[in-house]
Amino acid sequence: MIKTKRSLVTLLALVMCISLLAACGSKGNDPKTTATSAPKTSDAGNDVVEPATREEITIDIFSMLSNFSGEQTGWFAHTVKEKFNININIIASNLEGGGDTKFQTMMAGGDLGDLVVFGDTDAKYTDAIAAGMLLDWNKDGLIDQYGKNLLANAPKALEKNIAHFGSGTGLYSVGNEIGPDSDGPSEAQELNYHPNLRWDLYEALGRPEIDKMEDYLPVLKAMQELEPKSDSGKPTYAFSMWADWDGNMMMNNKAWAGMHGYEEADGFNPGGFTLVSADTEDVQAILDENSYYMRGLKLYFDANQMGLVDPDSITQNFGDAINKMTDGQVLFSWFSWFDDAYNTPERTAEGKGFHLVPFNEARSYSYGFNPYGGGRVYAIGSKTKHPDRVMELIDWLYTPEGTMTANYGPEGMAWELVEGKPVLTALGEEAFPANKTAIPAEFGGGVWDDGRNQINNTTFKLSMINPETGDPYDYQLWTSTLAKSPTKLDENWRAAMGANTPVEWFVKNDKLAVEKAIFTGKPYVEMSDDLKQKQGQVASVIKEYSWKLIYANDEAHFNTLKEEMINKAKGLGYDEVVEFNKEQHKVVFDFRKSL
Repeated sequence: MIKTKRSLVTLLALVMCISLLAACGSKGNDPKTTATSAPKTSDAGNDVVEPATREEITIDIFSMLSNFSGEQTGWFAHTVKEKFNININIIASNLEGGGDTKFQTMMAGGDLGDLVVFGDTDAKYTDAIAAGMLLDWNKDGLIDQYGKNLLANAPKALEKNIAHFGSGTGLYSVGNEIGPDSDGPSEAQELNYHPNLRWDLYEALGRPEIDKMEDYLPVLKAMQELEPKSDSGKPTYAFSMWADWDGNMMMNNKAWAGMHGYEEADGFNPGGFTLVSADTEDVQAILDENSYYMRGLKLYFDANQMGLVDPDSITQNFGDAINKMTDGQVLFSWFSWFDDAYNTPERTAEGKGFHLVPFNEARSYSYGFNPYGGGRVYAIGSKTKHPDRVMELIDWLYTPEGTMTANYGPEGMAWELVEGKPVLTALGEEAFPANKTAIPAEFGGGVWDDGRNQINNTTFKLSMINPETGDPYDYQLWTSTLAKSPTKLDENWRAAMGANTPVEWFVKNDKLAVEKAIFTGKPYVEMSDDLKQKQGQVASVIKEYSWKLIYANDEAHFNTLKEEMINKAKGLGYDEVVEFNKEQHKVVFDFRKSL
């Protein structure tokens, strides 16, 4: 590989390019009777009155993305309390009875909480609208009076939701990851999907070339032999997985499709048993013999036979997997953010840690900039007594101040402005990205990681420019961050890979599949109730058997289980669901041609 070092000028040019792109729990029924006056705001959306003069309330946030249940504590809770006099109680579907089970229980009870965060605009979302469980923000002047920042900063995302899900008039949510209307990858330094390995161990093996996804296994086995024990003396594994994020399929397995440029959704349809190319018209049904999903199951089976799969994977949750990553029990990461728990400042300064180790067939998925927003939406439950207060909170999150605070804390704690530019404080240097750094009592106490925003959804794409600073929101792209000397881990990786960041490597080597933002203006085509029922039954079979296949006794047992899975899925209506979704994908492909 080319061994080059780029200057600081190249790093600063990245920020300049992005700059140019940006330039081109109380319940009730009657929102009118319970509305309180909104705090007066400045043009920037900042309070100019004391929020403590307002009634203290607690709101229930039902999040299908959160990995935490209970009272939000720490610095984020402190900020929201100080600013809005709101306490937050989080109900996480991932942790409370399983995602679909908890959702159905709450639907049956007629109450989805005050603020509702959906993992996608799928059947759960449309069912909630149809059942009258979500407020229409266009009624009674709710968004006009309390959502002025949303109207200014997310107009196309609101337009999309009205057209797709509100029959042209109703507005029930706003999407995440909103960005400028620009081409190219939207990610800052790393993508969501790409294979990260313990770089220090990979280097110790002489950086063997990896052609296809299956070729990771002998490399990972050699790495395990180099470091068989974690920091606490527990056995290491290549893969430590979790089932609580599974939806229509096994999430940790779907990730392999993401590394080949495929995703379950297509930017318009949430999908279901299909994997769609970001930039071609190819669609894989997941049970196709050579689909990335089926290849992934065989890879994990082979890995388990080699002793590379954590035996707890089938029963543990995401939090358990993170703890093992922190301890050094894990050698492979599918996601750029999963290994943050291991890459502490102390380790990376020594040259230890995770970094991109690509395979030759890789063509990783980039979500691109999208002014219409993604499918992870914020909605308001129809039974809330405080629609105005909930709307104000959502509205604030879609401001520069709200985005900076929700991600990095209030100004003056982990970051500060120096000559108008954001700079990490000493506390921020120690705390970022996800460390157990103590937080002063004046900011809420506790530790950084535990106090982070546990709603676990985004608003703006962090790589877009913050208009108040001229730097991207992402701290990794701040002018001050780019001016720092690299860690020993980054220095070693850059010298070997000839790029400063994984995103730069993917761009230079033409290994990106970038999804283009689209807005068809057409209503979302919903499945019939019969087909929804079939999809749910098939999904249960696929998830159950996917995990069984990984832990099969031998190859004969694997093949038997695979045949059972396919036969049961098809018998329950798998082919009908796939055909429905393929028809919907055609709408997107036709629209792409017109762009």
